[in-house]
Amino acid sequence: MFVKVSWVAVTIITLFCVYTSAQIVSQVCLGCICEVSSGCNTTIGCSETVCGPFAITWGYWFDAGKPTLNSEPLSDNAYAKCVNDPYCAAAAVQNYMTKFGHDCTGNGVIDCEDYLRIHRLGANGCTGALNSKYENRFKLCLQTFQNQ
Repeated sequence: MFVKVSWVAVTIITLFCVYTSAQIVSQVCLGCICEVSSGCNTTIGCSETVCGPFAITWGYWFDAGKPTLNSEPLSDNAYAKCVNDPYCAAAAVQNYMTKFGHDCTGNGVIDCEDYLRIHRLGANGCTGALNSKYENRFKLCLQTFQNQ
């Protein structure tokens, strides 16, 4: 796990450089969602119905407003190009959470745990149970990076 911590740190720093204003999801939260989605593997590509380090589906990307890499015009491969790029994929997550973010845990606060649940389970299914291994990796990531 901690061998991959350096990837999380690099991702968090990189995302911080890109998203320094008016963001809904913090850099640490984005980094930890990326970590639990793929180990933040930026070369993972596409498999079955998900692509990229955040494991984003075409429907998720569509609902996020179809962001494109470097704001290029939409094309047949715009989805794959965007979600396989960590910056564009992070923008898709930000857009998705801006549109669908809400309190999934019932604690009266919209926080990173809610964003993780929405990312993994969908906006309408976010009150469901997470896989315990997935949830534990996420909590360890947050504990490791939140206070830095």
